[in-house]
Amino acid sequence: MDMEISEFAQLLKASRNLVVFTGAGISTESGIPDFRSPGGLWEKNKPIDFSDFMQSEEARRESWRRKFAMDSVLSGADPNKGHLAISSLYNNGRVRAVITQNIDGLHQQSGVRDEDVIELHGNTTYAKCLSCHERMSLDDVRKIFEQDEALPVCGTCGGIVKTATISFGQAMPVAEMRRAEALAQSADLFLAIGSSLVVYPAAEIPLLAKRSGAKLIILNREPTPLDEYADLVLRREIGETLDFVTKM
Repeated sequence: MDMEISEFAQLLKASRNLVVFTGAGISTESGIPDFRSPGGLWEKNKPIDFSDFMQSEEARRESWRRKFAMDSVLSGADPNKGHLAISSLYNNGRVRAVITQNIDGLHQQSGVRDEDVIELHGNTTYAKCLSCHERMSLDDVRKIFEQDEALPVCGTCGGIVKTATISFGQAMPVAEMRRAEALAQSADLFLAIGSSLVVYPAAEIPLLAKRSGAKLIILNREPTPLDEYADLVLRREIGETLDFVTKM
């Protein structure tokens, strides 16, 4: 056993208030691409800004075209060793909550209760009305859209329907951000996994934990801007590392 893994295991065992924060890197091992990476989807297709989505029917149609084109990738993804290791810690009472930048729902699939997954960027597995927040299934949206690309509208209030994700230019969810910040401030160990830690304001949360007295561990394949603040940095494969450490 090397020193990094030994220190990681010791910090985990000593923690009484562990909070986990995840980014796209944990889900790439499930076959979900990191859209921000070079050659990724956002390099090939400029993200649709929220203001354009609201103002333009064609922008909304293009958004739904992209959504359903990506569904074959997302629907076939399963939780990997990393998700399952976090779920194991959660089900053993070691993890209070999972804060995630991901929109794929894999933490919930792995066994973490929905109410204990704080989704800072929303969730792509369902849709909702932007006016009354009524939830709508993607199957229902697809049936509507397949009819000459007709745009879905809310059956309750007639409002615009969108995937339950946070788009560029859209305000971050207030309740989720406040809860994430409160958890960070009360943590004794904050574990940031698979995040480039460059997307703000989400990237401020690990720093908030550190400034509030928590130990900070960063597990990511590439360097991050917050590495210098961390108590331990591991540039390793995520699933394999978490699976090994949590079973020690």
